[in-house]
Amino acid sequence: MKNLPDINTQFAEWYQEVIHRAELVDNAPVRGCMIVRPYGTAIWENIVKVLDAKIKKTGHQNVLFPLLIPLSFIQKEAKHVEGFAPELAVVTQAGGKELEEPYVIRPTSETMFHYMFAHWIKSWRDLPMKLNQWANVMRWEMRTRPFLRTTEFYWQEGHTAHATKEEAEQEVEMMLNEYIDLVEQYLAIPIFGEEKPASERFAGADRTFTLEGIMPDGKALQMGTSHLLSQSFAHAFNIQFQNSQGVLEHPWLTSWGVTTRLVGAMVMVHGDQKGLVLPPKIAPIQIVIMPIFRKGADAEQLKKVCQELKEKFDVGTLIGQSGFMFGPANARVVIDQDEHETPGAKFYKWELKGVPLRIEIGPRDLEAGQAVLVDRLGLGKKMVPLDRIVEEALSMLDTIQAEMYARATKKRDSLIKQVEKFEEFASELEKGGYAYITGWCQQDGCEQKLKEYKATIRCVLETANHKHCFMCDRPSVADILVAKAY
Repeated sequence: MKNLPDINTQFAEWYQEVIHRAELVDNAPVRGCMIVRPYGTAIWENIVKVLDAKIKKTGHQNVLFPLLIPLSFIQKEAKHVEGFAPELAVVTQAGGKELEEPYVIRPTSETMFHYMFAHWIKSWRDLPMKLNQWANVMRWEMRTRPFLRTTEFYWQEGHTAHATKEEAEQEVEMMLNEYIDLVEQYLAIPIFGEEKPASERFAGADRTFTLEGIMPDGKALQMGTSHLLSQSFAHAFNIQFQNSQGVLEHPWLTSWGVTTRLVGAMVMVHGDQKGLVLPPKIAPIQIVIMPIFRKGADAEQLKKVCQELKEKFDVGTLIGQSGFMFGPANARVVIDQDEHETPGAKFYKWELKGVPLRIEIGPRDLEAGQAVLVDRLGLGKKMVPLDRIVEEALSMLDTIQAEMYARATKKRDSLIKQVEKFEEFASELEKGGYAYITGWCQQDGCEQKLKEYKATIRCVLETANHKHCFMCDRPSVADILVAKAY
């Protein structure tokens, strides 16, 4: 099979090729949509499993809402309809007849949740109401790329209502931190978890917080958001509750979500010229056991030993240095028993799929009572006695997880430049390849200049290391992250 496009000079082509060759996705017969294949679905399911546990642990309940939303609902909140109007897919006919009122295929479900909140919330005792939905949504994108931006995609959307603004703000911060933990500790991707400028807020929000990652081509990728919604939603849908003093009030609302975009982020941040590199905590297959068959050797005995070894992983439980438990239902192990493919072809296949660890056992290894451990990161082969292979392999998975985050952080930091004035980075920004941290006076006029270069302020940082605005001579209020984005 021909080599993948060069990851350094043909990054976009490399991405498209690797997600198809590794069997994550296939093209759909519907414009801008993707078919997520079993291996890609398994990655997403592992992310869902971790995040769903976090969502439930923090006091939220899962619900299921309709796919179709009355168009009038979307039109109730002015900023919301303005923000989503170009992306809406509208159903006007059903059952062979023109509908009295068109339906929108949900781009997000704030309006549906808020309609029901108005029915369910009557008293302060009904608050907080904390709900979450795992669903598919549709936004009519003009330029699409699998996982990163598609017409239809999969996500979770949390929607909550609170008695006070302070409680709502705490909710927004809590879920942002849960997302940061998911992305950094499980996906091994370093991110900025900060607030968006006003121009980049979610349509209808008072404040939007984002998870921004920097991809190997220097572009930013928004990997999740957490919003403090304006009270206009509560007014628009007449959501009111009687407080403990018997006075009617409008609740404070939040929403937050992450999508299958996380899969694309993992591919881009960790992949290499051989294909995918998946973090052990999320990889559908953490270990592949590979018997190396030789002519004249006892193939059945080799298969038997490999099966016994797999069973040891199935029943063994060890905890790595980070505290992540590998063991029953966590050690995801397969045996590649194909006797027709060469070892080289098998190595290529599993490296392409990004499996973190490979255990090779040949006839000579069997005689010596040992096996060879080979990691996907290239940290080095290890000869390990068979009676210690489970412990060594699980420890190695822990090492791989930590090393992937360290490498990704080093790479991310090398793609960010500290700059003072726009003239210093304008020409570079036009070409792409880097993100920039600089100062900003928080005036709209200075921000607009970036958009001429197809760049934006991705988030406002908590630091204030730059003394003046990158565009004017006014003092800087805060540092900002500037980049082109997916």
